[in-house]
Amino acid sequence: MRRVAWFVSLLVLVLAGGTIVIAQDGGQGAPGLGDPFYDGLGNGGYDTLHYTIDLAIEVDTNAISGTTTIEAQATQTLTSFNLDFHGLEISDIAVDDVSADFSRDDFELTITPVAPIEEGVTFVTVVTYSGIPTPYPDPSVDGFPIGWLRFGGTIFVMSEPGGAMSWFPNNNHPSDKATYTFEITVPEPYVVAATGLPVDEIDNGDTRTFVSEMNDPMASYLASISVGDFVRMDETGPDGLLIRNYFPTDQAEELTDAFSPTGEMITVFSDLFGPYPFEVYGAVVVTIPFGGALENQTLSIFGTDAVDEYTIAHELSHQWFGDSVSPATWDDIWLNEGFATYAEALWAEYLDGATGLTDYMDELYEYMVEEELGPPGVPDSSDLFNGSVYLRGGWTLHALRLEVGDEAFFEILCTYYERFQYANASTDDFIAVAEEISEEDLSDFFQMWLYDEEVPEMTE
Repeated sequence: MRRVAWFVSLLVLVLAGGTIVIAQDGGQGAPGLGDPFYDGLGNGGYDTLHYTIDLAIEVDTNAISGTTTIEAQATQTLTSFNLDFHGLEISDIAVDDVSADFSRDDFELTITPVAPIEEGVTFVTVVTYSGIPTPYPDPSVDGFPIGWLRFGGTIFVMSEPGGAMSWFPNNNHPSDKATYTFEITVPEPYVVAATGLPVDEIDNGDTRTFVSEMNDPMASYLASISVGDFVRMDETGPDGLLIRNYFPTDQAEELTDAFSPTGEMITVFSDLFGPYPFEVYGAVVVTIPFGGALENQTLSIFGTDAVDEYTIAHELSHQWFGDSVSPATWDDIWLNEGFATYAEALWAEYLDGATGLTDYMDELYEYMVEEELGPPGVPDSSDLFNGSVYLRGGWTLHALRLEVGDEAFFEILCTYYERFQYANASTDDFIAVAEEISEEDLSDFFQMWLYDEEVPEMTE
């Protein structure tokens, strides 16, 4: 995500190469994954494989009803397991087609199947629920409500970091990615924009069902839908990539022009980082001036006051760094935001050469020093998306480029992306790649830029 008033966004975390697994005695799946900032988010004992979210939405009342079906594999014997689910009324839960007992404690939903699930077994959980979703007051963004949001006749979802549980039950941590199917039914003439590849639109008479498939692994907070008076505008991007944008009907022409550089940006970033990771891209613009944007996987979302060229570049670059390669834990957030901030500078370099890059980075540095931004490697858990993870995070990459040279630097980015694509990586993983490719000991360098309190002197 990028907030227009100096690059403040939101993004992902996860553990290198796969799911964090925490077992408990007695066959109980752990109610948390031990994230240093979000101990209660996520759940242990299983690996989520696929979600099918089938919802009917009454747009006028903001009420929803439907089911979430979760296919998962047990990583231990389970007599019970947890999902994260905030609010909404549950009418039934079934595990492998048999009703299961359940209980709730705040957002912890504990499910007890009639028989234990053996380690290694794939099982299917269906949760049936309804009600009016309540946004989640996330402590890492000063209690700002996130997740399912509604303003006027527009509904949209912005979940980073913990808001996904406001509208569907899930394993709410980026370390457990899964594929998704969205089947969203709304009254005519509303349009649904969902993350993933649109595969069907079913006319039910007074309602329409929009079906999308996310065939690549996705963290729960990046799953999103938007409902409103949208027109879908399609274009063909590099290598035949579908770029589908959803714009408010009365602004479609001007927004089509504003987002016209997207295809060129995809080409530039693919050359610098590696091939675009997903089978579709695009944006949805909601008629709410909320002052920011968020890189929901394959479908970035923008407020009407956040549509500018560098914000578009910022959110696009997150598809590589944040969405495909996700941080191991939320305290590694600079791996998302620093990379996306530096991608803005790389776009400036593409447009205006070395002068564009230097001017962009000099401006960031002046602001960074003026605000005395602290170390991006140790963010404040109550202010996770602070200016440091953006600006000083971005400058960490620029300083690394100056330290090791262009050839090694871009090989580092490409190797890091290729090695951890569709998975998770930590700061230590990135440092290890940087030292491997550069063949240098960079411990003092990263200590200075990521962990020391004082802003380092500008590297020439």
